[in-house]
Amino acid sequence: MDNSNRGSFSKNTRKEKDSHADIKGKATVAGVEYWIDGWQKENDKGIWYSLSFTPRNASTAPLEDGSVKEGAVPF
Repeated sequence: MDNSNRGSFSKNTRKEKDSHADIKGKATVAGVEYWIDGWQKENDKGIWYSLSFTPRNASTAPLEDGSVKEGAVPF
């Protein structure tokens, strides 16, 4: 099965601090694998999630100046 541009996440059962993600998972986007972290938020419109994506392979991570290695997919 081709899992391109798909991912999944579930409850973070290892959460120890309020700042830790409520959900964790992984996804593949444009051939690059990412870790997903999510935090449940609530406001007057209801519950929503804030997400963060981090490349699973450090070679695709942004460089200090914000650029990415040649051939890497920015996020």
